[in-house]
Amino acid sequence: MAEDKKEQKMDLSISEEVAKGVYSNLAILSHSENEFFVDFAALSPGIPKAVVRSRVIMTPVNAKRLLRALQDNVSKYEEQFGVIKDRPNQMPPFMSGGGLA
Repeated sequence: MAEDKKEQKMDLSISEEVAKGVYSNLAILSHSENEFFVDFAALSPGIPKAVVRSRVIMTPVNAKRLLRALQDNVSKYEEQFGVIKDRPNQMPPFMSGGGLA
């Protein structure tokens, strides 16, 4: 039997401060058995030290859901605006520790 997918409406509020957002050009990924950690940082040219601006901690299930949502959104973006060109000579914007946080 096919399951009916019902859209769930969510009332979401956001403070003015959070709505401003945080700029990040580097993300460091790590995980433990129970959580995924994503540290969003800003790396400035000529300065070897990146400053972590925000840390997001989520369950493995929610990390996988985020992965799918990002894949879906990137596909939709590229359909509308064209293929996003990666710059292989540039420092990677995502670094994975691949181990314990």
